[in-house]
Amino acid sequence: MSAVGQPLTLACGQTLANRLMKAGLSEQLSDREHAPTRELEQLYDRWGRGGCGLMITGNVTVDRRHMAEPRNVAIDDDCDRDRLRRWARAAQRGGRLIWMQLNHPGRQANPLAGRTRPVAPSAVPLSVPGAPRPRSLTATEIEATVQRFATAATIAKEAGFDGVQLHGAHGYLISQFLSPLANVRDDDWGGDPDRRMRFPVEVLRAVRRAVGDEFAVGIKLNSADFQRGGFTEQESQQVVARLACERIDLIEISGGTFEQPAMMGSITRQSTREREAYFLSYAERVRRHAGTVPLAVTGGFRSRGAMEQALTEGACDVIGIGRPLCIDPDAAHQLLSNADHYAPAGTPRVTGRALLGRMIDLHAADALLDVQWHTDQIHRIAAGREPDPKRPWWFSIATTARRNGLAAIPRPGRS
Repeated sequence: MSAVGQPLTLACGQTLANRLMKAGLSEQLSDREHAPTRELEQLYDRWGRGGCGLMITGNVTVDRRHMAEPRNVAIDDDCDRDRLRRWARAAQRGGRLIWMQLNHPGRQANPLAGRTRPVAPSAVPLSVPGAPRPRSLTATEIEATVQRFATAATIAKEAGFDGVQLHGAHGYLISQFLSPLANVRDDDWGGDPDRRMRFPVEVLRAVRRAVGDEFAVGIKLNSADFQRGGFTEQESQQVVARLACERIDLIEISGGTFEQPAMMGSITRQSTREREAYFLSYAERVRRHAGTVPLAVTGGFRSRGAMEQALTEGACDVIGIGRPLCIDPDAAHQLLSNADHYAPAGTPRVTGRALLGRMIDLHAADALLDVQWHTDQIHRIAAGREPDPKRPWWFSIATTARRNGLAAIPRPGRS
């Protein structure tokens, strides 16, 4: 059996049928009240039959007052349990596992979506033009937010999901607590690396207490923020070592923030391009800190050959794929059955680059467009249509604006 086709049993007792994982992609398919929709069910029914051993949903927000995008699902009570149950069952029809990705955007909340001032560990705004200054959370509010993650995990379990993944990467709230740039507190929740990692540890512990040992709990972490003075690779290794001492089933490695979207491939060396995966070298270095906890690496994998090499060399245990599944929902089946298969993602680029390059950052513009274009493909699948790889870039911008208005403007790293 090929390396990608090998099953993997986790500490909670669940077994992944193979080593391919559908990584979290923010779907923007809730209704206006942030409840799951029939379109979300149809999307995951299709993805669930696509071959991945594990599927991670996109951002499910634990506090509907603070939304990263206007049409993300939010669960801070059990009023939508029947819809959540249908969502889980739709994904499981193909015999695969589905974990709900739990998130709080913190200072990266879209104020037009949540219509509430963003909150964060400290009142430090994003270094992005127009970003509002967040309000610093009180110690009592931090403890309440920890409990929100536990409550959401309980609801996910009761709705029939197989596990949850805590989103601790890409500059969202958990990641903000870890960052010395975003967290400048001097109390028990910040001030040095040990206190900055308290929030993710407490969230993980609260979730585990709430769901028990047989329900899967994973986390997505940054290898680094790729910002001067930010969360470093050494600190990331310390966090992995600390979390590995807890009851955790899978650690997914990613990297970057809205300010520096490394998760979109904006920082790639020649050696990285040759191995495809953006964060594979870091995974090799952090392996000894993770102990027996399996590692997943997401970002850049396209060919079966590169995936096989990463698995057989022990760099990681699970391969995360995202954007290729927006182009071909059956890409996992192709990768499992064909040793020569290459699963491409879309590569939309703005035109008129010579002129636009004088006015805007083209790398940032391309990253934003990439998100919009792939979200458009997700919505086509959810509507029962096939993806359209030839879709013009400007058409995606127009449909996104028409769908949700200015509040729908996506940002890199939102998965």
